[in-house]
Amino acid sequence: MRLLRPTGADRDDDAALLRAVAHGDSEALATLYDRHAGWLHARLTRRCADPETVREVLQDTFVTAWRSAGSHRGGEAGGWLWVIAARRLVDARRRAGGRADEPAPVEQLPVAAVPSAEDRVLAGLEYGDVGAALDRISPELRDVLRATVIDGLTTREAARLLGIPEGTVKTRARRARRELRATLVRPAPGTDPLGGTA
Repeated sequence: MRLLRPTGADRDDDAALLRAVAHGDSEALATLYDRHAGWLHARLTRRCADPETVREVLQDTFVTAWRSAGSHRGGEAGGWLWVIAARRLVDARRRAGGRADEPAPVEQLPVAAVPSAEDRVLAGLEYGDVGAALDRISPELRDVLRATVIDGLTTREAARLLGIPEGTVKTRARRARRELRATLVRPAPGTDPLGGTA
């Protein structure tokens, strides 16, 4: 199981693997799992402290991929898998809440593919300047931005995932964007904006 997302030729192979999975090839699913489960597990773990829930969501993600591979439209497989995983995590949190006033979760329809350009942007958000700026804002604001912007969850889904009211999600998202803008304008502590040494 690899922790890094596939790049280059691996991405082309992912499309071929998903086509094979759509035709019932379990070895192709195993290869897809080996290629993507590590980084999916790492991202899920950052959003959920319960290892059992993370394992369950990861398994549900690949079961859904097995059932829905035929609906994949050729976009980035990693982005498609992450959308499935993020939604499964919201469903798991909803079930764990056990509120009687909520209806039982309905079987999800196949998830649309995420364009590969978007996936490249998401990678830049996690590992580029924006990712470094995200690390410098408070954790509760960072979690809201990751849920709503990076993971693409609705306000309601983010509220359920984070266990906070929808209004709080909106307020924190506004504050987080303001702080993120300010953080991106000023250099990181201990760096010289001109790149030289003192």
